[in-house]
Amino acid sequence: MQMRLTFIGADHEVTGSCHFLEVGETKVLIDCGMEQGNNVYQNAELPVSYREIDYVFLTHAHIDHAGMLPWIYARGFRGRVIATYATVDLCNIMLKDSAHIQEMEAEWKNRKARRAGRTEVEALYTMEDAEDVLKHFEGVAYGQEFKLNDNLTLRFTDVGHLLGSASIEIWACEGSHTKKIVFSGDIGNKNKPLIRDPQYIDEADYVVMESTYGNRYHKKGVNHVESLARIIQETLDRSGNVVIPAFAVGRTQELLYLIRHIKDEKLVKGHDGFDVYVDSPLAVEATHVFKENMLECYDDETKALVEKGINPIDFPGLKLSITSEESKNINFDMTPKVIISAAGMCDAGRIRHHLKHNLWRPECSIVFAGYQAEGTLGRLIQDGAQTVKIFGEEIDVRAHIENIEGISGHADRDGLLTWISSFEKRPDYVFVVHGDEESCTAFADMLDTQLKLKARAPFSGSQFDLIRGCWIKEAEPVLIEKETEARRRATGVYTRLVDAGKLLMDVINHNQGGANKDLTHFTEQILALCDKWAR
Repeated sequence: MQMRLTFIGADHEVTGSCHFLEVGETKVLIDCGMEQGNNVYQNAELPVSYREIDYVFLTHAHIDHAGMLPWIYARGFRGRVIATYATVDLCNIMLKDSAHIQEMEAEWKNRKARRAGRTEVEALYTMEDAEDVLKHFEGVAYGQEFKLNDNLTLRFTDVGHLLGSASIEIWACEGSHTKKIVFSGDIGNKNKPLIRDPQYIDEADYVVMESTYGNRYHKKGVNHVESLARIIQETLDRSGNVVIPAFAVGRTQELLYLIRHIKDEKLVKGHDGFDVYVDSPLAVEATHVFKENMLECYDDETKALVEKGINPIDFPGLKLSITSEESKNINFDMTPKVIISAAGMCDAGRIRHHLKHNLWRPECSIVFAGYQAEGTLGRLIQDGAQTVKIFGEEIDVRAHIENIEGISGHADRDGLLTWISSFEKRPDYVFVVHGDEESCTAFADMLDTQLKLKARAPFSGSQFDLIRGCWIKEAEPVLIEKETEARRRATGVYTRLVDAGKLLMDVINHNQGGANKDLTHFTEQILALCDKWAR
């Protein structure tokens, strides 16, 4: 007889969410996310093969919660993936998009490898893997309590983070024992455009809770409509473009909602009908998904608009750009406009082209409406860099740099406390996950000291017995060994030097038997360099 929970991913880290639940012979993953950005700790191996997993329950569609599903399918998983209808719809586009990125990155690396005579790499997973695992998805409605088998009954509760996002309530039964485990998923911020505020749950034996903003607060009292209207007004008055880096799923649609309101209320004067371009194929597809899930997921205010026949994320002047040619034409048109493009941190995608064309123009504005991680191009610009390199070219930063604060998909510390305090039956234990080292430990300590809840932020590999209410194993952190920055750079330079040497041999072999002044001059240059560096 067993009922145990093993922590696999997003433990003392923000991304790569994955938890393994065993109830009798039934084996379940709650989320199966990809690690993104800085990766500090080594994840423990799953204690069973992926072929043995019966179910995956998804809290939402973001890649750091769902992005490894094609990967485990390629390694034998053939179980059922249960999620809300909107999450199924979003995963249908996001997992395919992720697979396309994996294949494109592998092909790019392999072109370089072939030229250098190095071993080629395989894509993390393929489009075929993504399409195949999507056949195993099953959609369910919010609030519907349903029994999967004798061991598991579950219900999805709207948690207000993203279209389709949910907390998952699981009733686990083994022999005479029944325990309720709640997985919070990512808890949403209140008063977000379009989607509902987080819904609360009133009882659980155990709670697995995120802590992304466990030690931070959002700026209060920011009127996002007024802030965005001011920026658009001032920029168009200067005959410039407003360029907004935005995540394709969620943030783009929220911005469209705000701009529709700005246009309806005529808050921008003298520029009637100004154009707004959404330049991201993924964002365009996601926008269609948002339109198809209006009644299931939208808040009351947005539903009221829909009932009046108003599409809350559509308006005159909205232009959706899909092809590369359409994207390029945006910057050939000198009419002042608003451009919303991915990626949200400017580290990839079409936004880099728009920055290249607009960042150096003092009449333009670059607007950040989301968190910019350390080391990204967006963070460099936000922190006041005078020049940045885009596609190998130095670009002066002369545009106005604006920040709309307080737009976040995550609840801050107050919001997290409100969510956990809603439990009328105090949980026996709260497991704090999905936060960096400082955030998860600070939040667990606060739950313990202020709310008098048993709380712990476990490391990957830890196991808990849900029947006996005790730890089977408390794993120690395993740091990922990383090269020092100096060594990394030195290794990179040496690799480039070796590649250059191989390329030089290709040139020499190609010109074998030739005799001309250029070749003689080239030879003298090589000999001079060798003489210089051999000293």
